[in-house]
Amino acid sequence: MKSFEYGDREIGPIEMGVTVSSMIIGVGVLSLPRNIAKLTLSSDGWISILIGGIISMSVAWVLAKFASMFYKQGFFAFASAAATKPVAYVVTTSLALYFLMYSGYEVRSIANIAKQYLFERTPVEVIALTFLLVVVYAVSGSRVGLIRLNILFLPFVIFISLIVLVFSASIFHFKDLKPYLISDWTQIAQGIKGSTFSLLGFEVVLFYVTLMNNPKKAPLATVIGVAIPTLLYIAIYLISVGVFTHFALFQVTYPTIELAKEMQIPGEFFERFESIFFTIWIMAVFTTTFMAYDCAIYAIRSMNDKLKHITWVFILSPVIYLSCMLPRNIQEFQKIGTLISYTGIIVAIILPISIYIVAKIRGVQSDAS
Repeated sequence: MKSFEYGDREIGPIEMGVTVSSMIIGVGVLSLPRNIAKLTLSSDGWISILIGGIISMSVAWVLAKFASMFYKQGFFAFASAAATKPVAYVVTTSLALYFLMYSGYEVRSIANIAKQYLFERTPVEVIALTFLLVVVYAVSGSRVGLIRLNILFLPFVIFISLIVLVFSASIFHFKDLKPYLISDWTQIAQGIKGSTFSLLGFEVVLFYVTLMNNPKKAPLATVIGVAIPTLLYIAIYLISVGVFTHFALFQVTYPTIELAKEMQIPGEFFERFESIFFTIWIMAVFTTTFMAYDCAIYAIRSMNDKLKHITWVFILSPVIYLSCMLPRNIQEFQKIGTLISYTGIIVAIILPISIYIVAKIRGVQSDAS
């Protein structure tokens, strides 16, 4: 396979911010309104999403600040210096496994949804394999090229989301948002946990910071990258409650897609708009999947670069396919999704921040100094 070599192998803060947003916006938002509606009362879920977003932005800032310390040598080398080599191996291997699981989960998610809305007679296995092959082709190319695909795709994703939100106004009822502020703090806390899970993905900054031409701007870029999906999630949630009502919302499996079905474009210019929405949304899931896949390879090769990038692509693709086919039903699939979220918080947030604290205590210097 002949790959195109980019003359500019560096990315700026805008590319980093867009990359973080593209990583976060995936399949999670399609079911987020339902999940939050189950945990909170009336329209109070927006409070949980907002607080979850603020927490995620704070954590993302710390993680990006930490990542900017090792933008030259990379995460594994810095972790080795800060917390010994065996610890660095364990943490980096755990990160690689987490991103592999993340990638497999996205593949299975899009296969399940595509079967429900687009390809009713096609087996999930075939849809997943077809999608994965496209992802494999993307990951085989340049890493910078992958990141610049986000610049191309994200505007389409946000534009189609805004169309759905704007044209849902005619079927939106403010009275369905009432009563306000009736959820207690335990329900709000449960909602915060659910929304925080949907905002995972900013951990890519641990690896992609090494591509930045100005790593000092990584924290701000990452925070903006988390803020964009947070605002989008709040808007989608409130519109979903106003259209379906809170009671009906948690009966709908994928409220965001159903919203695209219910919205009305004046003049009936489009029929089955949800097909267009879903086609565009596949681009969002595609970017999330290939970046998770790429980060897994990045983590593995940072420990041992004897094998080429393309070799790891072909070694890991069957692993991703088999892992995404493991859940036998929707209940097992949801349990695996929750397991991946908890794993992400431990492996991609708590452990790297712990290494950051150890580095500070031991006085390990940044590679920039």
